[in-house]
Amino acid sequence: MLTGAIERAKSQPRVEYYLAIARLHDDRLVGFTRLGLTGVRAAKLGYAVAASHWRNGYAMDATRTILRFAFENLQLHRITAAIGPDNAASIALIENLGFQYEGRLRDHVFTNHAWRDSLLYSLISPD
Repeated sequence: MLTGAIERAKSQPRVEYYLAIARLHDDRLVGFTRLGLTGVRAAKLGYAVAASHWRNGYAMDATRTILRFAFENLQLHRITAAIGPDNAASIALIENLGFQYEGRLRDHVFTNHAWRDSLLYSLISPD
């Protein structure tokens, strides 16, 4: 995954941005946050943290950082996040960052041999 992300970072025009999440004391990679550009000043947000490092604030810090970059440097207007309905921690994180619930995407992703719904959230550029 890391090799592919590095290669895609070289593409022009650039279509995605990653921010690695590493532990401070040993620089061990424990997760990432990602912006995938989707259209005119818009992007999809994604993030993941290794389960052994959940509840340490890594995702919140990294997501805040990439959102600041998205709005201030990339001048994005709209960022969306699609989250599994059972992922309470991720929903809480997104809501704490100011994302607004927009609705349910039925059969949005195929994972673990089944179609799954997603809850769609969005954040609009601060005025």
